[in-house]
Amino acid sequence: MEHPKCDRPIGVFDSGMGGISVLKELYKVMPQEDYIYFGDSKNAPYGTRMAEEIREMTIANVQLLLGQGAKGIVVACNTATAAAVRMLRSMYPDVPLVGIEPAIKPAALQPGHPTILVMATPMTIKGEKYKALMMRYEQKADIIGLPCPGLVEFVESGNTDGADLKIFLEDLLAPYLREIDSIVLGCTHYPFVRRLIEEIAGERVRIFDGGLGTAREMRRRLEVAGLLTSRKGNGSVIFENSLATEEEIELSRTLFQKNLG
Repeated sequence: MEHPKCDRPIGVFDSGMGGISVLKELYKVMPQEDYIYFGDSKNAPYGTRMAEEIREMTIANVQLLLGQGAKGIVVACNTATAAAVRMLRSMYPDVPLVGIEPAIKPAALQPGHPTILVMATPMTIKGEKYKALMMRYEQKADIIGLPCPGLVEFVESGNTDGADLKIFLEDLLAPYLREIDSIVLGCTHYPFVRRLIEEIAGERVRIFDGGLGTAREMRRRLEVAGLLTSRKGNGSVIFENSLATEEEIELSRTLFQKNLG
């Protein structure tokens, strides 16, 4: 007999719109599942806030999704993961709960001791989780952390390919382009500007992000827990946002549909 929780939705949380890049990977890996996506755009960006404040907001928003019957939770925000996932796992040990971290491992394991630029929010770069991850692979690669204050706001406003954004990224990346082999997109907002980053960095520089790995890990945990749905066909996706405006919901849908497939 199927577990009654199997047909409940997967809850996906982010500080704003960025986690939709992870939601897209989840949908590709598990299209038959239902999803509730909650973006806390009212309080975005998280990456310039204090750790305790980020932890409190993350826990409150995850509890909101659990209150709506989510069978598993994806914290689709690097900053929120670093601040709160350990505590959330201790609070909800029976809930499949997956966070996201910068994809330093696959970038560092490229041959030839690569030089990697990790683009992330200031809080992610300062966090202990990032420092521990960097130390784990510092023998295999030269790793440069690049705080990117202001970049999240472009995506939150729906600007993913404007001329002003291109100038912003060119100024940000220019000092590093001659020396780096790879760029790690260490914030879930950044895949939405990946095309521009690729254009600026050139074909020689490989781009990494952690969305697909997070989606596969969520599928694995649901499978272990016996919580994968047995329904056929595509599931539903519900968007919610702390700003609760139709503009935010419409932008969420637009970002989700963009290049989906």
